[in-house]
Amino acid sequence: MKSTNHYKISEELVNSFNEEMTSELAKRLEDENYDSPFDGLKDWHLLRALAINRPELTSDYIHLLDQEPFDEN
Repeated sequence: MKSTNHYKISEELVNSFNEEMTSELAKRLEDENYDSPFDGLKDWHLLRALAINRPELTSDYIHLLDQEPFDEN
């Protein structure tokens, strides 16, 4: 699943994930090697959906969802 353009995040998609698929997703996010920034954002949203609905799969990858505080000034 190199590109994430072909799916929408659905209950079926989230439920279809296993440990190996989650690991591949996390690796893509860590490598940040996407053709488009939108592909990376789609993977990030998918990992977030997994963290909410299947936390047992994402406990090792929560650091990819954490956002650093920032100052807008």
